[in-house]
Amino acid sequence: MLEAINLSKTYISDGISYDALRAVDLKIGKGERAAITGRSGSGKSTLMHLLACLDEPTGGSVVFDGKDISNLSEREKNVLRNEKFGFVFQQFFLNGRETVLENVALPLRIRGWRESKIRSAAKAALASVELSDKAGKRAKDLSGGEKQRVCVARALVGEPQMIFADEPTGNLDSTTGKLLEEMLFQLNDARGITLVIVTHDPDLARRCGRVVNIKDGRIESDLDAWREIG
Repeated sequence: MLEAINLSKTYISDGISYDALRAVDLKIGKGERAAITGRSGSGKSTLMHLLACLDEPTGGSVVFDGKDISNLSEREKNVLRNEKFGFVFQQFFLNGRETVLENVALPLRIRGWRESKIRSAAKAALASVELSDKAGKRAKDLSGGEKQRVCVARALVGEPQMIFADEPTGNLDSTTGKLLEEMLFQLNDARGITLVIVTHDPDLARRCGRVVNIKDGRIESDLDAWREIG
């Protein structure tokens, strides 16, 4: 479903270059759930950003459903991100002044759906994360756990094939974090949505089918989570 081929990323600052990712090859199959782990600065978030078409590689390519997405125009990449991918980030990225329903509806407004269809889909997405009663509240008035569930609903509303989650439990207490994990894994099991999760949390990584560990911009190991960590 998703493949990185000889993928590299070099950043240049003040004339000094830094290789964040070095000739990475990786395949992620449909319906899989993979954790990307590694120390801070290892390149794990860079890898996710390249796979999710949020950044441009310096070298190599990313192939999604048989198409090299590295060569797509910016408009085509926007469509891909909006229609095929969902995103859950540690920082939430919600508009606090807007209602919960409006935040969830945003991807569908970008698609240009008619209003009745937008509201119906947004309400269904909120129901799936058990937040129907919060639809009219402003996002700024929610707890951290509720905000992250809104992010999951926003990721789901367009019925994506993949969800990319970057430290999704990083701002949550352990109990709320576990609830969010359950929610993501249930979506994977029930809907076959492919999950790619960047995490420092070994317990979360263990619950994924794969653990891809990044060190110094390279894949150090690609292991079965239960066998190697459990």
